[in-house]
Amino acid sequence: MSWDAKNASALEVITMRASGILLPVSSLPSKYGIGGFTKEAYDWIDFLEKCGQTLWQILPMGHTSFGDSPYQPFSTIAGNPYFVSLEELIDEGLLTQEECDGADLGSNPSYVDYGKQFANRIPLLRRAYERDKDRDQSGFEAFVEREADWLPDYALFMAVKDLHDKKAWYDWEQPYKTRDPETLEQARQDLADDISFHSHVQYWFSIQWDRLKAYSDAHGVRIVGDMPIYVALDSADVWTNPQLFQLDEELNPTEVAGVPPDFFSEDGQLWGNPLYDWDHHKQTGYAWWIERVRHAKVQYDVIRFDHFRGLDEYYAVPYGEKTAKNGTWKPGPGIDLIHALRESLPEVEWIAEDLGVISDSVEELLHESGFPGMKVLQFAFDSGSGNYFLPHNYGTTNCVVYTGTHDNDTLYQFVTSANSEIRWNVQNYLNRFCDTDEQLCDNLIRIGMMSVAKYCIIPLQDYLHLGEEARMNSPATMGGNWAWRFTRDQITHSVGKFIQNVTGVYGRFPEK
Repeated sequence: MSWDAKNASALEVITMRASGILLPVSSLPSKYGIGGFTKEAYDWIDFLEKCGQTLWQILPMGHTSFGDSPYQPFSTIAGNPYFVSLEELIDEGLLTQEECDGADLGSNPSYVDYGKQFANRIPLLRRAYERDKDRDQSGFEAFVEREADWLPDYALFMAVKDLHDKKAWYDWEQPYKTRDPETLEQARQDLADDISFHSHVQYWFSIQWDRLKAYSDAHGVRIVGDMPIYVALDSADVWTNPQLFQLDEELNPTEVAGVPPDFFSEDGQLWGNPLYDWDHHKQTGYAWWIERVRHAKVQYDVIRFDHFRGLDEYYAVPYGEKTAKNGTWKPGPGIDLIHALRESLPEVEWIAEDLGVISDSVEELLHESGFPGMKVLQFAFDSGSGNYFLPHNYGTTNCVVYTGTHDNDTLYQFVTSANSEIRWNVQNYLNRFCDTDEQLCDNLIRIGMMSVAKYCIIPLQDYLHLGEEARMNSPATMGGNWAWRFTRDQITHSVGKFIQNVTGVYGRFPEK
């Protein structure tokens, strides 16, 4: 029996049909080189409401590190400093218009230049901090007290990282690497100002996101957040709590995370994240996980559990391997972790990212959890009428349909590169034969919208008919990812009318 069936009185499963758009915060337009908590974010929520969209799915908002991936942050909780609105800091008198306009934060409105963001935005935030620290600190002090379970460790981690020229913690001097108590206490004194700076940035992130989230709530748009299953090796989480991970006596990983060779890569994907010591987590009642989700539920209305299959089995690659070919599957925590989260946080709504090679045991775990899984239409048309991703095979409303994810081709890219058999299958499925690739994209969106899935979420690129230039991420590649942004002129009247119409035709418009 599934969790939902056993606990229907504890958590009412939402069955109302709804739809939304997948768009990372970084992909919003803005004046200063990257999307953030600016006026454009509020305009975006207005657009979603006008088009009848009640879900805005974003990517993780963590403090990104080398490679700029939101799935490799310096902390599972800390927010990305790049998202802090410089305009708001100007309004508060902490920065001037001239200072912000004079900083080179990237000039291409369609892409993020992360190198320039790193080099020039952080000094602006530092300047704002220098002006802010002599003002009334009551709000900041309340924030520090409220976030005491993670903020001091994160801020100390970042300050010590600055001291070591941004090197990873496992390359620091030994007393810092091993968290010698006397060394860290001295660091807290010597680096007090740096620690305060990193804490202030998180305070700004928090109050700006809370304000945007309140606006989203007021306009009927729910935020779908993305929770990576793993943490980065170079993170405050691993440095602060090495006992939670599979590390040796020298604090090196014994094995690291990845996935075996698949559709995306013949060498597999070597993610490099440290793996959890699941026995230790179980002994603590999964306390670290519960606190992590407790923070996430404050930021989001729905949490997408990335790499759900890793709870059933996880792929372990020996540390030092150059590819993921030589890994092995090992048992994960299974339903035990899900029960712990459900019991402590029963109000959390989940989506399970159950993609990849899915075994019978993963399907059983998904059913028992009650989490809705994901259906991706780009995977639906290459293997006949029995394909798992075709809407007539869903068998339940408790699922979420996508045309594609941030790891896939854009829909236009998929359509234009598809072979003739797939193109025929798509058109034959709806008995709609298309004159243009744009029409074929729109019909795939219609297939998702008309499905029984309770939620239909479409990447914005797919509504805009954008190609390879707008792909968000190419798995197993380094560089050039996570950079795409849309521009204001791309959101035309006809785009809005199509979204509004297809949402209404298939019964996903919110009731008012």
